[in-house]
Formats: sequence, structure tokens, C-alpha cells
Amino acid sequence: MQYHTMIGGSSPPDTSKTTKLERYNSYIRRVNSTKLLQASSKLLFRVTLLVALILIFFFTINYPPLSSDHHNIHSTQNFISSAFYGSGAAWEKQVRHSSTPRRPNGFSILVTGAAGFVGSHCSLALKKRGDGVLGLDNFNSYYDPSLKRARQQLLSKHQIFIVEGDINDAQLLNKLFDIVPFSHILHLAAQAGVRYAMQNPLSYVNSNVAGFVNLLEVAKSADPQPAIVPFSETDRTDQPASLYAATKKAGEEIAHTYNHIYGLSLTGLRFFTVYGPWGRPDMAYFFFTKDILHGKGINVYVTQDEKEVARDFTFVDDIVKGCVGALDTAEKSTGKGGKKRAPAQLRVYNLGNTAPVTVGKLVGILENLLSVKAKKHVIKMPRNGDVPFTHANVSQAYRDFGYKPTTDLATGLRKFVKWYVGYYGIESRVKGVIDSTTNEHSHD
Repeated sequence: MQYHTMIGGSSPPDTSKTTKLERYNSYIRRVNSTKLLQASSKLLFRVTLLVALILIFFFTINYPPLSSDHHNIHSTQNFISSAFYGSGAAWEKQVRHSSTPRRPNGFSILVTGAAGFVGSHCSLALKKRGDGVLGLDNFNSYYDPSLKRARQQLLSKHQIFIVEGDINDAQLLNKLFDIVPFSHILHLAAQAGVRYAMQNPLSYVNSNVAGFVNLLEVAKSADPQPAIVPFSETDRTDQPASLYAATKKAGEEIAHTYNHIYGLSLTGLRFFTVYGPWGRPDMAYFFFTKDILHGKGINVYVTQDEKEVARDFTFVDDIVKGCVGALDTAEKSTGKGGKKRAPAQLRVYNLGNTAPVTVGKLVGILENLLSVKAKKHVIKMPRNGDVPFTHANVSQAYRDFGYKPTTDLATGLRKFVKWYVGYYGIESRVKGVIDSTTNEHSHD
């Protein structure tokens, strides 16, 4: 009976459907949980990536690398200057305003190294006569950048804008040429200092060869092509006495190639020991003045056979006249679309003072101007490095654009010392210099 009741009574409930439903709901929850986790991971990754990029940009801007000579560092700086510095309507307006000539048929000139010694003087002279001038300078620390910044302020007062960038930055150069149809380039940017080249050869190749080639590459494709006037520090020889001279000779050969293949009008200028107000602190006349005033000894070099070293010291105003003359007589480039259409002008000139003066005489003039006796240490010049004598033959420059230096060393040094004691605020320590030059014309 018990068996019968069991068979005939109600059967237990079927739980298979409920189990399946619970399994399905559990599966759905796992799927949704996985999707949420994946979505959260993607979001977290994107946020992390964005924060990382912001941090990289922040530290690149605010904490620049310690050395600027490494290739990767130049790449980072070039990226920053192209992508961020040279952007914005206000920046482009400054570039255009500075480049616009104010005289009829005036030039629009890109001056590289505009915050440098010769570059700042040339920029002022060109702007004052009504040309449009845009500067380009990387403000490197080869010597005290504060002097370059002071020159920048001087140029800014005369409505000359200096773009802070490197001539190796092709993107920046192309951007400038897109904004301004430059008629001329005065290429004065270069790594300077003969003895420094022996310690840092790569900086010379980077500035004096690679940078020049980059500038020519951009210029050859510009429409219109500008006429280019680059400088060379020393007289060219078949056996350059320094790496610096070798890089400048290489620059002249490169110029010849771009002239021949692409129709760029090129006028090379060889400068001979330029001096004057706003000069370079690494030059002998400059640090001689500083050391004499501070009672420090100065090294006066002689040759191995004990002959006095002589230089063709050239006052900066005379160099400026030569640069302007070269620009005024430069013919237009003949290429278009990167192709030469006709033979183009190619010239090289010496710009010197034509009267070499011994370093001993230079020191004597400074002693008289400063009313202080120098403590001289006579040292033999090393066999490698610099040359014992420089002398410029300027007859071609005189013939073609009337170049004629007019400032003797004593007059030029008096103007330099007047600037020096004023700039460094030590007028009271130097008697006679200020009064004797008050009525003289100053290039400043």
C-alpha cells in the first residue's frame, strides 16, 4: 500500500528549469563583469597614457637636458620648438611684423645668429635703414647667455623679433618660410672658438656643417629662393690650421655645390678677428679687459720661434658695412621648385682691416685706456690650433661694393671700453674713457 500510495501520489517538483535559469543569470553576470573590467582597464590605460604625455611635456619644457650637444636632445628641442613654440596667431604676427620692410623695395632678411655679436649689429643697421629683419638664434651657452639676452632686448626696442630656435630644425625653418617670403638670408649662426673646437668637435660639425646644409635645403625649395650671404671666420687655406677653419672651408665647398645644382645665389664672407661693443667674451680683447681690471694675469702668446702673434683686428662697424654691401649687390637666385633654371651668382670676399697688429700692441692700448698695467705671462702658442698671423686682402670687396675699413685699433678699442664699463657698471673705476668718447658716434 505504501508502494501504491507512492506511485499514485503527487511527484516532487522539477528543478531543472530553475537551475538552468540560475546558471544563465550567473553567466550573464560574469560576462557583464568582464566587459566592465575590460572597459575600466581601457579607460585606465587611456588616462594613464594621457597623464604620462602631459608629464613628459611638462618636464621637457621646465627641466631641459644638461647637455645640448647630444643628437637626441637636439631632436627633442626641435620637436618642442616646432610643435609648440612656433604656434599661434600672436607669434605669427610678430614674425610678419618684424620681417616687413619699411622702405620702398626694401629687403626681407632672415638673420641667423641674430643675438650674436655681429648678428645683432647687422640686424640693427638693416632695420634702421628700413629693411625687414627677422632673427633666429638658439641662445646656446658657449658663452654667458645673459649677454645674448641683453642684445635681444636691444633689438626688441627697435622692433626686431628673434625666433628662439635652431638652424637644424627643418620644421621650424619651413614654417618661417611659409609665413615670410624672405628675399635674403644673412647666415651668421655658427659655433665659435678655435681652441674650443679641439675639445668639442661634434658641436662644430653640427652647427657649421649640418646646420648650414639644413638651411640650404630649406632655401633651395623656397619660392622665391632667397639670396644667401654666409660668413667664414678665417681666411681659407688648402691646409686649415684648426677644425673650425676646416668646417668653414667645408661650408664654402657645400655652398658651391648648392649654387651649381640648385641655382642658389651665394656670397661667402670671411671675417678677420672682429671686435667692438657688445662683443664676444671669449675673444682676447674682451677677457684681457676684464682680467686687467681685476688685477689678474693675462697670457700673451708668441710663436714657437718667439715671434709676436699678430691679428687683422676689424672693428664691428666696418664688418657691418661689408655685410650690407654684400647683401645689396647679391643677385637673385635662379632656381625654382628645387631646380636650377640659369647660372647663379657665387662670390667670396675677405672683410678685414688690412693692417695686422701684434697682440702686444693691443695690450698696450688697453693699458692706456684702463690706466692699469697688465700682468703679462708670455706663452708659446701650441703647434696645432690657431694661426700666428692673419691678414686680409680686401681688394675684391672694395672693387665690387666699395668696402673700405675706416676704424683703427685705438679708436675701436676706446669705443669698446666705453661700452664695457657702462654695461658692467664700472664707469667710476675707469677714468678718461667716458669723457673722451662722449661726443663720438656710437653704433649702439
